[in-house]
Amino acid sequence: MSALAVNDKLSFNELKEYLDLTDGNLASHLKALEKERFIGVNKSFVGRKPNTSYFTTKEGMNAFDNHLKALENLIKSRK
Repeated sequence: MSALAVNDKLSFNELKEYLDLTDGNLASHLKALEKERFIGVNKSFVGRKPNTSYFTTKEGMNAFDNHLKALENLIKSRK
């Protein structure tokens, strides 16, 4: 989510390289995020090659912001 939160969209290959994950591992994470409607998917062709890109949804950004706030509160409570 953090990679998508700071980018408008990223392709599967860009995410794979950025996060250093295998195809299967990345696909399972993306599927889970898509199921929760935290990310959206665009499928297109670049020339003759299929290209799948991902972006955060409004729900996804809200959930991510809430997660960050919870982490900040946890850190503050440990001081």
